[in-house]
Amino acid sequence: MLAAACGARQLSAQPKPITVTRIFTGADGEAHAEEREVKLPALAGRQQSETIPAANSQFVRFPPGYLQDRHTASKRRYLITLSGRGEVEVGAGKKIVVEPGRVLQMEDLTGQGHVTRTLGNADWVVLEVQFDP
Repeated sequence: MLAAACGARQLSAQPKPITVTRIFTGADGEAHAEEREVKLPALAGRQQSETIPAANSQFVRFPPGYLQDRHTASKRRYLITLSGRGEVEVGAGKKIVVEPGRVLQMEDLTGQGHVTRTLGNADWVVLEVQFDP
């Protein structure tokens, strides 16, 4: 009733899932990637995930041609692409292209790490949201 009173619309029958690409260190010491779907239970005419505590956040701009060779994540965090394009390369040369709306969950704090680079001629702008203090 409240949703109708506020002029809200019904959710589509098959909304597109929200996915997060988790980058983590495997038992082999290499960085790996896996897709995880965010659970969105219905709540008052909308869908909402569980609360994820965050310690801090910051915006980062990577210029065209940026390349950071193999490194580990310094902290557990989400990396949310706002504009531009980037790429994260994990073990065995697997490359994950990140574009606006793509969410990475960076958790490869040990091991061989990953390679980060900007793609194209535009800046790659991200919002980093750190999980732990």
